[in-house]
Amino acid sequence: MDAIDCIKTRMSIRKFKTDPVPQDVLMQVIETAQWSPSYKNSQPWEVVVLSGAKKKALSEMMLGLLDSGKENCPDIAAPESWPPAENARIADLFKKRKEVSGIDLSDPKVVFVAKKANFNFYAAPHAIYLLQDASLSQWSLFDLGIFAQSLMLAAHAHGLGTVPQAFATDYAQDVKKFLGIPESKRLVLGISIGYPDMDSPANAFRTDRSDTDEIVTWME
Repeated sequence: MDAIDCIKTRMSIRKFKTDPVPQDVLMQVIETAQWSPSYKNSQPWEVVVLSGAKKKALSEMMLGLLDSGKENCPDIAAPESWPPAENARIADLFKKRKEVSGIDLSDPKVVFVAKKANFNFYAAPHAIYLLQDASLSQWSLFDLGIFAQSLMLAAHAHGLGTVPQAFATDYAQDVKKFLGIPESKRLVLGISIGYPDMDSPANAFRTDRSDTDEIVTWME
């Protein structure tokens, strides 16, 4: 798979096969992502990989917090508003997803169910958390985003599926305590990873992209 095909065919996977991924394959994916660029080669990323009993126990803990009604408190707060262009794209996503799957992402009850699926890591055999030192600047957060994209593309090249999950960081303090991660670390993103179940209806919907002319300005 060449780089362009890899970028264009990667998609977020929300139903996985139960087969575990060999550890050496996961290590190859992470090693590839390490070649991502970063400011002054600071490489401001750390990776935690969860499998088996530990992943299951974490899921049960987060589901319990959700069911108890505990207020979420991620290390990176969710956006409270969007500029018009971005807001229009989000509204279009919600509309199309409802048409295709019947899932209305504007309904709080649906969001609650979606969080449960996130906390179960969509039944993937492995979960990844990306973190960094909390003292780092927003620029380092940008670098970690590049690393996350590289990781997901490398996974796709190995025949694996992934989905980035902000919801997986909802209870950041509890997750860090459960996993023995120091308070000095910023929990940035969760990623489910495994072999995709492409026969599942959950993977039938794929988002589109805006016309390139909408985002490009040419100057001479």
